[in-house]
This record gives sequence, structure tokens and C-alpha cells, in this order.
Amino acid sequence: MTPTARAFSPQLRVPATYMRGGTSKGVFFRLQDLPEACRQPGSARDRFLLRVIGSPDPYGKQIDGMGGATSSTSKAVIVAASERPDHDVDYLFGQVSIDTPFVDWSGNCGNLSAAVGAFAIGAGLVAPERIPRDGLCTVRIWQANIARSIIAHVPMHDGQVQETGDFELDGVAFPAAEVALEFLDPAAGDDSEDAGSTLFPTGNLLDELEVPGVGRLQATLINAGIPVIFLDAAALGYTGTELQDAVNGDTAALARFETIRAHGALRMGLIARLDEAARRQHSPKIAFVAPPAAYLASNGRQVAADEVDLLVRALSMGKLHHAMMGTAAVAIGAAAAIPGTLVNQAAGGGERRSVRFGHPSGTLRVGAEARCDKGIWQVTRALMSRSARTLMEGWVRVPGDGL
Repeated sequence: MTPTARAFSPQLRVPATYMRGGTSKGVFFRLQDLPEACRQPGSARDRFLLRVIGSPDPYGKQIDGMGGATSSTSKAVIVAASERPDHDVDYLFGQVSIDTPFVDWSGNCGNLSAAVGAFAIGAGLVAPERIPRDGLCTVRIWQANIARSIIAHVPMHDGQVQETGDFELDGVAFPAAEVALEFLDPAAGDDSEDAGSTLFPTGNLLDELEVPGVGRLQATLINAGIPVIFLDAAALGYTGTELQDAVNGDTAALARFETIRAHGALRMGLIARLDEAARRQHSPKIAFVAPPAAYLASNGRQVAADEVDLLVRALSMGKLHHAMMGTAAVAIGAAAAIPGTLVNQAAGGGERRSVRFGHPSGTLRVGAEARCDKGIWQVTRALMSRSARTLMEGWVRVPGDGL
């Protein structure tokens, strides 16, 4: 007898754009182009994005997908025309786990935020009358993960998005056009009107975390751009000048950081039990800060101590980031503007509207506007510049039998 041949489903062909935003890369979709079952949140959407990116991959390489096997390159974005007043588009971000079948929707990607405006213009999601032929196009973005507004100032030339230019961003090899971003009222993840009450979830500028197996650690727990746990580098045995290999090659250190992150998440009210941290990988972030010092960046450039106000190293998805997450940069700017936080102390204290910090790939400037009203700190706006570029556009193909 001839065995019955198995029928295989054809691959789906879905319009998509592969873009760099800041120091990250991701696959961008218009909501209307997704398979119908994936236009709503749920398991079908998650399975689709996992297959697009190439996860879960037990080899950790994402060879059979669009991902690049790092937290910075395992990302997906869904953009739609917005029905909200005074907004052009809704932007939803998914952080795709590399080795587990999980898409984390708990936070924003600040780096890819820089590419949303350009994508929206090219995808026909911004009203033509709002797009100048030359100059800056102001794209009003609703960040759906954290329910906050972002304003992107996208350069235009002769009716097209200008992507090339001479703006240099440490962590990106080539210059491009500058995209200025404004993160409005960036206390993340709360729809209440009193956003200031969520900036410091515990109500304190400094907290003490008691972490089993680690000890007592001072921490600033802040919720701006994305929830971040800031620690003192020296208390962890670091100088703040470390590059990726110094941390990512130390499995014991990574385990300690994850334990600290779980306890910080619990203190911030982001999880109800410690074991829930494993299902909330994208946030909170964890970072350590130190006063200025000279160091050799990952590209071999010597960063002088007088070039920076402080040093920051941050972890994303369990590994030390090669540069700095855009959302964590928002939190750095916010915390630096508020006297008494660990970030402000590392920068020398006092009131400040901007800081330049050193990260593994170089330096970055970020600004924030903060005020204290009746003892409650509020950050009304955070500012920074990134760049973005379309890398490829067309269609992604995924096997259709997985949806």
C-alpha cells in the first residue's frame, strides 16, 4: 500500500516592513494587513508573531525567522490609524521571547518608537493634509501598551520621509536622519488622571530591597517610559564601566539580577507573586548607575569621564543591553531630574533638565521636565533624539497551519 501523503498548508504572505529604530530592529505591520484571526489580541496573534520572528528556538538563534537572537532584534510592531482625538496612529509593541513561546505586551520599546512615525507616513496611516512636503511632520502616536502619547518629529524632503542624514547615534554603525521624540506624561502603565502618583509606585525616591541570597540593596523604583529598578553599581561590585561580556558571561550574576528584578517588581506592584516575574520579561527593567568614569566603549572608542554626567548599564530580557533601551533612557532622564534618586545622586545631585549618560556603546543625552506639587513628583515630558531607517519592505511568509 502507498502511504497517504500528508497535506501541508501553504505559507501565508503578509505585508510587512523590517525597520531599524534607534538601536533596535523589528518587523512592522499595519493592523489591517494581519490575518483576520490576528487582528485582535490573543493566542492567534501571539502564535503568528512568534513564527514570524522565529521563536521559540531552543538553539537561541532564530534562524527560521526574522529575529536576530537578541532582545534588541526580537520585536514586532502593529500600527493602526487612531480613532483617539488628537492622535494619528495607535502603536502596539510586542517583545518576542527567543527560547520560549511567549510575547510580552507589558511595555513599550522606546527605540522602535522612533520608527513608528516614518512607518505610519509611508503606510498611508497619517492624513495627507498633516504631511508637509518639506520640513518636519509631527506624528501623534498613541502608545497602546502603556496608554501614553508620543510625539515624533519626522523629517520630510520632497514629499518623502528623509531617512538618510548625518545624525550619529552610539550603538548604530551608520549615520541617519534625526528623529526627535517627546514622551508626554511618561509615567507608564496607568490610565488614571493622577499620573504623578504612579511615577514612584512605592511613594519613595529610595527604597530598600531585602533580596534573599543577595542582601539589602538601596533602589530607586520608578515608572517613567517603562518601570525600572535602579541600583548602585558599587553595591553590586561593579564600576558602571562594564561591557556586555563582563555581565552576560556570568551566569550567577544574571541569576542574581533576575532575583532582584522579581523582588523589585513585587515591591512596585507589577506582580502579585514572585513566580509571575517569569511571565513579565519585558518589564520592569533593571539598571545600575555610577558616577562618571573613563571607559572603552564596545566600538573601541575611549569615552572620557568629562563627556558624561553619569554611567548607566541596563539589562533587557535577562541580558546586559548593548547600548540603552529607549524607554529606560526616558526613566534615566526622569530620575536624573528629581533630587534624591540614585540616578540623580550618581549625576552629582541638584536640579537638572537633561543628562548625558555613558552606556556600553557610547553616550546618549536625554532630557526631562519634572515638577513637585504638594510633595508629589510629576514628569510632564521626556525628550531625546534617535534615528530610524527602513531596511526591507514587502511580505513575510509564515506557515499557515500554525494559526
